[in-house]
Order: sequence, then structure tokens, then C-alpha cells
Amino acid sequence: MTRFRGTTGLTENPLAEVQIPAAIADESGILTGWSEGARRLLGYDGEEVLGLRACVLLASGDPDQPWPFQAGRQSWKGKVVLRHRDGHRVPGDLVANRRVRAWGPEWLLVRARVHHVEDASSLVGWGFNQMPALLGIFDADLRLVAANADMQRALGLTNDQMQGLRASECNPEPVTEDLERVMRQVLHDGERQDVEIIASAPSEAREHAWSIALGPLRDAAGRIRGVCFVARDTAREHEARERLLLLNEASSRIGTSLNTTRVAQQLVDVAVPRFADHASVDLFVGIEAGNEPPERPGGKPVTLRRAALRSVLQGAPESGVAAGELATYPAYSAAAECLAAGRPVIVELTDEVVAPWEAHDRARADRLRAAGVHSALLAPMQARGRTLGFAAFLRHRRQDPFEEEDLLLAQEITAHAAVCLDNARRYTREHSTAETLQRSLLPLRLPDQSAIEIASRYRPAGSPAGVGGDWFDAVPLSGARVALVIGDVVGHGIEASVAMARLRTAMRTLADIDLPPEELLTHLDDVVIPLTAEGNGAAAGTQITGGMAATCLYAVYDPVSRRCTFARAGHPLPVVKRPEGTADVLEIPVGPPLGLGGLPFEAAEVELPEGSIVALYTDGLVQARGGDPDAGLAALRRVLEGPVDSLEAACDAILAELLSESPDDDVALLLVRTRALGADRVAVWDVPNDPAVVSRMRKKASEQLNVWGLEDSAFVTELVVSELVTNAIRYGEPPIQFRLIHDHPSLICEVSDASSTSPHLRRARVFDEGGRGLLLVAQFAQRWGTRHTRQGKTIWAEQDLTHE
Repeated sequence: MTRFRGTTGLTENPLAEVQIPAAIADESGILTGWSEGARRLLGYDGEEVLGLRACVLLASGDPDQPWPFQAGRQSWKGKVVLRHRDGHRVPGDLVANRRVRAWGPEWLLVRARVHHVEDASSLVGWGFNQMPALLGIFDADLRLVAANADMQRALGLTNDQMQGLRASECNPEPVTEDLERVMRQVLHDGERQDVEIIASAPSEAREHAWSIALGPLRDAAGRIRGVCFVARDTAREHEARERLLLLNEASSRIGTSLNTTRVAQQLVDVAVPRFADHASVDLFVGIEAGNEPPERPGGKPVTLRRAALRSVLQGAPESGVAAGELATYPAYSAAAECLAAGRPVIVELTDEVVAPWEAHDRARADRLRAAGVHSALLAPMQARGRTLGFAAFLRHRRQDPFEEEDLLLAQEITAHAAVCLDNARRYTREHSTAETLQRSLLPLRLPDQSAIEIASRYRPAGSPAGVGGDWFDAVPLSGARVALVIGDVVGHGIEASVAMARLRTAMRTLADIDLPPEELLTHLDDVVIPLTAEGNGAAAGTQITGGMAATCLYAVYDPVSRRCTFARAGHPLPVVKRPEGTADVLEIPVGPPLGLGGLPFEAAEVELPEGSIVALYTDGLVQARGGDPDAGLAALRRVLEGPVDSLEAACDAILAELLSESPDDDVALLLVRTRALGADRVAVWDVPNDPAVVSRMRKKASEQLNVWGLEDSAFVTELVVSELVTNAIRYGEPPIQFRLIHDHPSLICEVSDASSTSPHLRRARVFDEGGRGLLLVAQFAQRWGTRHTRQGKTIWAEQDLTHE
């Protein structure tokens, strides 16, 4: 190998063995390669010219002549006159092409020369006859002049047999007549025409896709003398396009539903008849219910449920398993092997393959033979690393078997369908989880209350939207009072259920603080606002604020005063049936839905005679039939005004009257009958602001316990009274009031004063003279606490009489 020393150092000559006149030059025109053909043409050896500027070889011999190949150009061609080593001139054409190598750009210079080809006419003839395409020459009357070998084989006729015939006479098919019309157009217009057709050649039964070019043949004068026909078999390209179209259709059609059975049916509907003559989807048992798929089976029979099937034959006689039925596949079957390996397989259903099935399921084997099934493709349906089942594709009307390209297409389609199936499975599980969560969060049984009798109903939505966020509760409060609450979180699904759970938990926490209803809703609104800001996924497209929103009605009923205080946040108005039998809508000031923030809530206090029935409900109840809330409200009042044997029966009557079998929205209903604590069960004393009266209050409490027959509770009660009254006198402000409430099975001691300062527990040291009072109260009382009022505060302690 010749070496030269140039600007880049010692380099091998890359053209040393090349026989044509050629050279290589870098971007500045320095020769870096010299061929053997160049040596024979100009007489220079490589060692003589490599490293020189290429311009020295021009006839002018000027080494400073500018390099003619400008930067930015990719090619150059033109005539040049070169100088031979002995001095004579060598004219010729030069072609230069720029190329980029790993070490940088360079120019390849090649001298073009005229080459005389022997037997050129023979080569042209051989090329026409042996061209790998169908070639035909037709004259101006569209009669065949010549056809090449491929065209002769395709039509099953020799050139002599076809000469002088029209195309429609060589192949009498409707598509050929259409081609002749296009050929006449070519003769008339002189423009080339390209045609795509699907047709079978006479020598074959299988249809092919053909790409045909028809061009005019002109003489030296430019007159059209005939038509050139070129046809190329584009079956592969056509099938590839069809596969892409089928894949695109599968992407758009499969997965529009969140029902596993519907998604499986969409898959087989796409596959038949464009891809297969029969298709089926078998899923592991439990997938349709949202269960997790099992591990891949290995070496053992598998049982699956037929989710969907479709066939080009009426009734799908080639399938022995109907939709919804179970199918068991033995361990040696292609289905079990496909599931175990997690890979698709193509099975040619020969007698040897079908024979083992006869021992397992002879009827099924007979059906496959009777239908003429000859090729099967089985593809596992895998998503997120788990196998859900498999899809089976069969061919019996189409003669061509499944091929490797079909395997890839089936993989793509089933992979997309598997993800959609898994989404549907996960949605089903989420829907079931949401319903379970919703029911578990709602109270299974509302606590017994001496202040009220209560009954409730909850009906989940029957629409595809799923379970919503309706909720209700009854919370015992101090002083024998009870809080009633009902709410509705906007949206459906597990997000709405979780939002409802968070809201209900916050409400219970605030209720335990014993806030007035309007203040509780204000604090509840403050809780919802950050939840709204966390994201917009809770009920997309339906929230008032784009995040979480809810309505709520909160009421506190006091059986001693028989008064109920209501406050509402965008919730429907309650209905009250009074003892005389009339049912009226209570006009409660409206507040904004929770989640808007910045707007006040107002409360209304209503006196409820003993035996009044209060109906609290969500909007799904009154809007269920016809969507007219006024009509629903009138129906609710009408049912309540009728005879009410029990609250449970009244709940059933209301739902039967107002609801359809499958409501579009969740429905929650709470019926409450009020009770009252008479004066014989409540004792009240005013307490002078004097420490000396503590003993007197202990005595009055003891006397009242004797009246109620609770002498056994006197010791603990006197201790609690002593500590609460002492604290009120020492740290509170007058007026001070002491109250005992006999709310069986509890005894409640309450001391009220005008101070808003709340007491708190603390650990007393050994020599401290105080600090132990509330600790003793907390030890002896079942519950104790403080509630604030508009006039001050009340400290209360509740004893459980059943433990006495």
C-alpha cells in the first residue's frame, strides 16, 4: 500500500488498487488518494502526486490556481484538460462529489469516459424479458406487441399467443376492462397514469395488490404510437398498509368502554373479518369482577371464561364455547403453552395437531375440521406485567395462513386491547372499592339518642358514573343535644368517596368542639378550600370550583329547650312534619357550597314540638324522576303528610314514591322524630359568686339525686359539682348557673359562666395546693368538656349510670 506524508501526517493511499482514473482531494485541494487507473491515464505514480495540490495536474500547470470546488457545494462536473507526465494534453470530463468521512470532508474526483458496450441491443432485450415486473407493449389500437416473461407467467399465455390481443382478451376480468379505459386515456392525453388494483392473475387463485404504471410511447417526431404497461406485485406493501390501517382502527375503536366484556367484544369486532374469520377472547375467571389476574400457569390445565367471540359464520359453529361460559385447556394445548410462555404462537391445524384434542374434546375437534380451520394465531393479553388471558384468531375462509407479519400485528392489537381491558378491570375494582368504601364510611346503625328517634336510607347511583359522595350522620353532643348532618360531595367514584370521608371526619372533629352550626360550616369551608387546591382530579368536569366542592346541612337539636338550630351550605331545604300533620319546607338562610370560601353562613333557630318529624335529604331524591326538584319536594311532603307508622316504613314509602329502580345520582335520606326532656328531668340553680355556696350546691345536687332515685351516684356527683362550681367561682365571671340533667342512662352536670376562658388539665406537683380538680373530674366522669356560647362558656361532665 502506497503511503504519503501530507498535512495530516503519514497516511495510506485508499485508491491504490482502483482501476478507474480517480483521485481524492481534501477541502483545500491537496491530493490524498491516487488510483491505478489515474496512473495509467496521466503517467504519475502515487508517490509523485500525493500531498500536492490537484491544480498542478491541469494543463495550465499553475499550482496557485484557485480550487474550483467551492465550500457548500456537494458536486461538480465539467470539462477539463489535464497534463500527462510526458507533457501532452489529456482532455476529458471530470465529475467531483463531496463526501464526509470520520476524519473530515473530502472530494472524490473521477474522469468520465465513453465506454462502448458490446451487444447493447441484446442486453436491452434481455433486460425487457427478464425484468422482475410485468411488462407489456401495446400499439395505438391497444393490441399487445410484446410481453416479458413475468407477464407471460402471470397470464398463463406465451408471447406468441398474446400478440395482437387486447388486455381484456388476455384476461377477461372487469378490472382489465377498467385498465383499458385508462390506457385509452393515456393515448388521448399523452400523460402517464398510475393505478392501484386488487386482482388475481389467471394462473393464481389468490388476489394480489398491483401497482400499475401506464405511459405513452412516442416516436422521434413526438407522436404517440402506443402504451407501455408496467405492473408490480405490491401484495407485501398492500398488506403492510392494511395492517397499519387495522392497527389504527384498533387504536380508535378498542377501549371506548370501561366494561371488560365490551372491550373484549371490541377487539373481536375489529379482527373479524379483516384479520381473521373467527376471533375470541378468553380471560381468567374474576377479571370481569376487577380481581387481580393470577400468576402465569405452568405445566397444568387452565380454565378461563369466554368474554367475547365473533365469526364470519352465523352462530360461530367453529366455536364450542359460548360467551360467558368456561373453557378448560389441557397443559399440552397451544393455549396453555401461550399463556405459560407469555408469547404469541402460530399453529397450523394439521391432523397431527388436532388429533390430541379428540381425546380431550372430540366435539370441538370435529367442529374445527368441519369449518375447515387451517391456521390459528394465539396471543396472550398482557398489561403491566400481568397476563389477563389470551385472544385466538382462526382462518378457514381465507386461504392464506397466518405469517410472521400477522404475528406482529396481533401482538400490537392485543397489547392495546390488554391495556384497555386492564383499565376496565381496574375501573371495575375502583367502582366496587368506592361503593364498599362509601357504605363502610356511612354509619351502619345510627346511635340511639334520647333526644330523637332516627331512620336513614342510602341508595348508590345506578349510572356508569358510579358511587357518589352523599353522606349523613348523627353526633351526640353535650347537654343531651344531638347534631344532625347531611351532605353531598360533587362527583362520583372513589375520589368522591375519599373526599366525603375527609369531610365527614373534619365535621365530626368540629362537632366535638361543639361549635354553633354557622361557625362549624365556616370551619368546614376552610377545610375544603385546601382540598380544592390540591388538584382537580376528584370529579373532573363537574366541580363548581374545578376541584372538590360539597353541599352540607348541619343542625343541632336541644331536647331540653325543644329548639333546633339549622345552617346550610348550598344544600336542599329540610322538610318538617309537625304533630298536627302538616309538612312544610323550613326556610333556612342559604349559604354558599363548601369550597368557595369568603362568604358567610347564617343560622336559623326553629322550635320543634315533641313528635315533629324532620326530613333531611340530598338532591338526588327530589330530582330523581323528571328532574324537577319542586315536583319531587311536593311528593316528599305528600308522603310525609300521610300516616307514618314508623320512621323505617316512612323511609321505604318515600323511596318507593320518589325513586326509579336505578337512580342517576346517589340518594341519602335521614328522618328524625324529636323527643323532649321535661322539667322533671332537668334541675337548674343560679350560683352566687361566693366560695361559701359550694357546699350548698353539693347539697342541692344530692337532694335532686334522691328525687330521681340516684342515691348511689351521690358521691361522684358531689365531687364533680364541687370542682366545677369552685372553678367557675374562682376563675369565671358571673352570672354563674348550675344545671343537672337526667338523660338516662347518663347524668350530666353543667356549670355555665360569662367568661370565655376554657380550663385545661395540668399535672400538679407534690406541694401544689391546686391543679387537681379537673383531673379528678376527668377520672370520675365518662366524658367532660367545654362548649362556648354567645354569653360565655359551659363546662360539663357526663356520668354513665349503667356503671354505678
